[in-house]
Amino acid sequence: MQVVIGDMFIHLTWQSALIVILLGFIGGVLSGFTGSGGAFFMTPGMMNLGISGVVAVGSNVAHRLGNNMMGAIKHAKLGNVDKRLALFLMVPALIAVRFAVWINGILFKGAGGEEGEQAVGAAKALSNFYISAVFVGVLTLVGIFILRDALGSGSKDDSGPSMKMANFLAKLPLHPYINFPVADVRVSLWLVILVGFGIGYLDGTVAIGGFLGVPAMIYLFGVPTSVAPGTELFLAAFGGGLAALSYAYQGMVDLRLAFLLLLGSIIGVYVGTYGTKVVKEVMIRMVMGSVILLCVLSRMAAIPVYLRQLKWVSYAPSLDPWFQGLSTALLFAAGIGGAGLILALVFKANVERRKIQETLQVTKPAEF
Repeated sequence: MQVVIGDMFIHLTWQSALIVILLGFIGGVLSGFTGSGGAFFMTPGMMNLGISGVVAVGSNVAHRLGNNMMGAIKHAKLGNVDKRLALFLMVPALIAVRFAVWINGILFKGAGGEEGEQAVGAAKALSNFYISAVFVGVLTLVGIFILRDALGSGSKDDSGPSMKMANFLAKLPLHPYINFPVADVRVSLWLVILVGFGIGYLDGTVAIGGFLGVPAMIYLFGVPTSVAPGTELFLAAFGGGLAALSYAYQGMVDLRLAFLLLLGSIIGVYVGTYGTKVVKEVMIRMVMGSVILLCVLSRMAAIPVYLRQLKWVSYAPSLDPWFQGLSTALLFAAGIGGAGLILALVFKANVERRKIQETLQVTKPAEF
């Protein structure tokens, strides 16, 4: 079956372009705040605009490449990158990226036996369903785990992530073990390979490798929260780069979308990153878990449409706009709600900081 590449891309209007920029800004705010990337918001957001899943993923990983490199360099200067750990994770991750992109390409180009518009429609539906199913399955577990851990921590200012799982795994006889000096952890090679493969697969499939990488390093390896995001960004600069090149080689990267996302995310990332300096860690995890689960519900609402297009379920096509509308509403409720809360917290912290500075200036004794 031949798929015409031009049919994979949407016609951009000023309105849709502005929406993509908004997706990039919100995704950037969430990315800088949570340290796990904003693809969990931007990829389904583009899919809700009618962009096929593979193009949404390919364009997303392409736009993230520059951000990942800049973020990795910044974290490296601060000493927050364990390059040894990143290199051990990189080998299985790169293999998994190629495997994931190959699977996406096979599903897209091999869907159905029809020709013309029916073929393209079946291809989009199958790849969209596959991407959405992986998205829902993985992020449901991640979101519940993060939110449960955050709620279990209470409101203590110094409450960090739970180390129960990391301590339990460290006692198992899973030799050989490898020491990672910067992260100050000792981890089984088999666990590192498994996590690396999972990161690469998710990065190549739905561009959300960081949402496995960062929690896995923190909760399974015991890596400090200051080191995990930097190490993940260092790894993503290579894994995401390979994914972007792989999708681009197959003609599944829309550079227009990539640049529009980048335009919005550049500003958003700086806002979100600043938020991590003034907001309690427990609040960061609560926002992260809540937004993830709302995005999961958004994708779940869209899945019936793909199933009907594949003729796996039957219902009146007139219901499609209702499912799509619900999916879009949930997504923007998650994104705008999460980003709005972050902006409010940043604004509140700035107001309090200025009040403190003014108080110090007033009470400062006169110099003689």
